[in-house]
Amino acid sequence: MNNSLLKEILARLAAGEIVPYLGPEVLRGVVDRHSGQPIPADSDSLILAMTGGQPMAPRLMYEFPRAAMHLENKKGRSFIERFLTQTYGGDNWTPSPFHQWLADLRLPYVIDCNRDTQLQRCYADRAYTLIVGAARLTGSHYRFDLYRCEGGQSRRIEQAEVDPQLPVLFKPLGTPLPKPSFVASDADFVDYITELMGGFAVPAWIKQQRRGNSYLFLGMHFNRDTERMLMSDLIHDAADPAGWALIAEPSAKERKVCQRKRLQLIEADCSELFALAAPDATRVA
Repeated sequence: MNNSLLKEILARLAAGEIVPYLGPEVLRGVVDRHSGQPIPADSDSLILAMTGGQPMAPRLMYEFPRAAMHLENKKGRSFIERFLTQTYGGDNWTPSPFHQWLADLRLPYVIDCNRDTQLQRCYADRAYTLIVGAARLTGSHYRFDLYRCEGGQSRRIEQAEVDPQLPVLFKPLGTPLPKPSFVASDADFVDYITELMGGFAVPAWIKQQRRGNSYLFLGMHFNRDTERMLMSDLIHDAADPAGWALIAEPSAKERKVCQRKRLQLIEADCSELFALAAPDATRVA
């Protein structure tokens, strides 16, 4: 049953009718070119990368924002920004066939809740609008930066300058490129989600275009409050049903979240969808 449903989803995805919403597991298989170490993407791996491999107290290991807040209080905000920029900003990671496949679909809108640059690098051959989530900005109510990206160059723009015909890549938790900006610690999330709920973390034209959208959650889990709260506001005004979530072994909490948000739960891994979509790429990978 999964295969036929996944094929139907792939057809609608290729037609631009579905918005992919990417979580940490889509980065599975991306490794450092020199050491072979996997890119830190999920909460635990990010915490261990941040501490040099040393586990933190259980209450801090619970979630990356909590651990980041603890170290931000001890070492300063610059420590967190430097860590994330050094982790994701270089060209030392192997390219992801999954991200290249997704980029080749030339979709009108993608939400990427990771802080890496895989899709940005795959989008280097086109003009697009980049939305980067930002926290605790001064002098502005908005919690995002806008860029027009084309020909490998990025230019900061205002909402009035946006070309609504261009595809959009939304990085709500930030990215090191073109300018490092991250939503990472508890304080960041409190600010960002508050402004998201207040309407200041999503540009006006996206609020219009997203009405009635269907979403496809790939590599995402909903076991933590920050993940659920972020998702809930980013898919506001979604279609009914709102879309699909691929989770291979969903927890009871995830089942309830999907039911509440009108998401059809498919008990499959995102790699199963990719294997159907690009079997040659998965064999090479």
